[in-house]
Amino acid sequence: MSPLRFSLGVCLGLVLACAASLAVAQQQPPGGGIVNPFAVAGVYIDAEGVLRTEVHADPSGALMQQRRAAARAALGPKVAGRVPLRKISLVRLERAVAAQIAAGRKPTDEMRYLAGLTRVQYLFLYPETGDIVIAGPAEGWVEDLAGRVVGIETGRPVILLEDLVVALRAFHPDQEEVGVIGCSIDPTEEGLARMQDFLRNVGRPSVPGDPVFTQYYVDGLRSAMGMQTVRVIGVSPATHFAQVLVEADYRMKLIGLGVERPPVKMTTYVDRLTPAMGRHNALTRWFFVPDYACVRPAPDGTAMELVGETVKLVGEGELVSTAGQRSSAGKTNAASRAFTETFTKKYPEIAKRAAVYAQLRNLIDLAVVSAFMLHNDYYDKAGWKMDFFRSEERFAVETYPVPTQVETVVTSLWKGGYLTAPMGGGVHIDAEEALADANLLRDNVEQVLHARKSISIDAIPPDQWWWD
Repeated sequence: MSPLRFSLGVCLGLVLACAASLAVAQQQPPGGGIVNPFAVAGVYIDAEGVLRTEVHADPSGALMQQRRAAARAALGPKVAGRVPLRKISLVRLERAVAAQIAAGRKPTDEMRYLAGLTRVQYLFLYPETGDIVIAGPAEGWVEDLAGRVVGIETGRPVILLEDLVVALRAFHPDQEEVGVIGCSIDPTEEGLARMQDFLRNVGRPSVPGDPVFTQYYVDGLRSAMGMQTVRVIGVSPATHFAQVLVEADYRMKLIGLGVERPPVKMTTYVDRLTPAMGRHNALTRWFFVPDYACVRPAPDGTAMELVGETVKLVGEGELVSTAGQRSSAGKTNAASRAFTETFTKKYPEIAKRAAVYAQLRNLIDLAVVSAFMLHNDYYDKAGWKMDFFRSEERFAVETYPVPTQVETVVTSLWKGGYLTAPMGGGVHIDAEEALADANLLRDNVEQVLHARKSISIDAIPPDQWWWD
């Protein structure tokens, strides 16, 4: 089997001029703290394929309150309530969706939103009935101001059928290459070379904190760097799955650079960065990685449980040559370490307040579950070929605009008479150890196996694809 690995990368520009308190360009608004809880952030792709951010305001929260009330009234009582464990047979779901489309109808909302499933907690195999079942908490759903479908009660993003299908395709037995999913947002070598040339010739301000010089510096760096390219690996860039990866990557970097306010009170990169920590040829890269000790399989391999939050943020340093080439510099500085450690510690809180990070966690969960199915031969044991979901012609998920570029983000902050120019680096998710034996949690009391056996699969009507 090929190893399971994710990769995500991003590079954004940062100018930090270090003590007075002059904010220029796209610096965070004064006041700090937590964003308006009724403002929802998101991204969109413009006609040129450029990724851009947007914020949807609901100052009193009244609009979302109205949406939740309407959603409760529209949903049937069976799916509107919140339940701790909803079960979905992937095999039966595929049959139901295929039948719906064969009849000339679109998939129902129950199908598109997996009956309100907000997390995958368990995976069960029932070879005697040919079922593969995922299970987790679920609730009624509503579309938020940014267009995300979230739980009415908790606000947690609902798992989408199209994201599930993308993950299953990536780890299907017939896939020629399996195990690598990712994206990167990178500066070009030409842009990095122009940046180095600009920094060598920019000179120094006559007065520390000079706003004219600062604006010149900010504009010069942004112009030198130019546009940065977006690349998606392992899944189609025209999918919702890919867009979540890119958005989570990009917006985490904006938080670190102080351009987007964090959704919770926390230490950011610019909060701790000092001139002594930065060099003109230094890059700092940040990586989202799964918490590798997140899989608890049953002893016989017929079930597994996902444990914990499954996401961490780590970092490393790089250097940039005069030609714009990047090389590893080993450890990051104290500001980077403080940011990544705080982000990891507060990830559960952040995911509750900013849905894209909960979506990222769900995508990692879906990929780990799909890889577990592949590695444990669930397809053969259940006799499931997944012919319908595997075909883009029969079930299209590649329907989104493709992100190809982002503008270099440059922000500035004066705290003294010094100017440094570190670059916010990248994000990289590497989950190849998630299924390694050394990282698997032991089901010593067989609680995962008991959870599987507690479901009377024979009692479920053949045409019913979800149940509580």
